Amino acid sequence: MLSTFSTLEKELSDLKEFQKDFKNDQDQNLQMEILDLAKTLKKNARNIKMQTLLSEEADNNDCYLEIHAGAGGTESQDWAEMLSRMYSRWVEKKNFKKNIIHLSAGDEAGIKSLSIKVSGENAYGFLKNESGIHRLVRISPFDSQKRRHTSFASVWVYPEVANSISIKIEPKDIRVDTYRSSGAGGQHVNTTDSAIRITHLPSSIVVQCQNQRSQHQNRATAYKMLESRLYELELRKQNEQNQKIQNLKKDIGWGNQIRSYVMQPYQMVKDLRTNEETSDVGKVLDGDIDRFILASLADQNFSG
Repeated sequence: MLSTFSTLEKELSDLKEFQKDFKNDQDQNLQMEILDLAKTLKKNARNIKMQTLLSEEADNNDCYLEIHAGAGGTESQDWAEMLSRMYSRWVEKKNFKKNIIHLSAGDEAGIKSLSIKVSGENAYGFLKNESGIHRLVRISPFDSQKRRHTSFASVWVYPEVANSISIKIEPKDIRVDTYRSSGAGGQHVNTTDSAIRITHLPSSIVVQCQNQRSQHQNRATAYKMLESRLYELELRKQNEQNQKIQNLKKDIGWGNQIRSYVMQPYQMVKDLRTNEETSDVGKVLDGDIDRFILASLADQNFSG
C-alpha cells in the first residue's frame, strides 16, 4: 500500500510539472498528455481509496458468487444472464480469475442459476455488498407487443473459507499459572505445584490440568485442551456467519431490492442504499460497477 501511495504521489507531482510547462492552448500534445495523466491519476486514486476501505477479516479472501433468476420465467432468466455477463466483465477488468462452479440454463433463454468462484486480491471485500435483489426495467425483447417489464434476480456472495482451521497460540496471549494439585494423589501431588491453569486472554477461555504426574505433562495436556477450545470457537464463528447469510436470504423479499437498472422509459442505474446513480446503463452492464462498490464500502465504513 505504501509503494502504491508513493506512485500516486509521483504522478501528482508529474501532473503539476506538466501544468507549469503548459503555456497555451496551441500546445496540443502537452494538453493531451496532461489530460491522460489526470485520468490515470483519478483512476489510481479511486483504486487506492477502495483498498483502504477493505479492512474486515475476510475481505482478502476469494469468494463464491451466486445468481438466481426470480419469478417471471424467460424475462428474469435473461436478466440473470445479463448480470452474469456484468460480473464477468468486471472480473476481467480487475484481472481476477473466474471459475464456473454450477450453471443451470434457462428454459428458452438466459440462466436459472449460476455459481462462480472469483479469485483475486480482496475479491470478497469488493463483491460482498453486491448481495441482494437486483431489479431491471426495460422493454421486453420477448414480448411481441413491446411492453415494459420488470424483472428480478438475486445475487449472493460468500467468502471462501479454508478447509482446515489453523490455531496458533501466541505466548503474549496466554497467562500460565501453576498451583498445587488437590484431591487424591498421594504425597507427590500434595507437595509440588504441578497443576497448570492456562488463560487465553483474547477469548477469556480458561483450561486446567492436574491429573498428570509432572508439570510438563500437565502443561502439554492443557495446551491441547486450549487448542481444541479455540478450534471449536472458530468453527462456531464460521457457522454463525453462514447462518446470518442464510437468514438474510430468507428475509429479503423481491420488494426490497438493493439496485435498480432502468432502461425504459429513461436510462438510470441507482443503488437504493447509497443513492449512487448513473445514466450510463450500458457501461454498467458492461462491468463498470466500481462506483457502486466504492460508494457501498464507504457508506459501510462510515456507518460502522
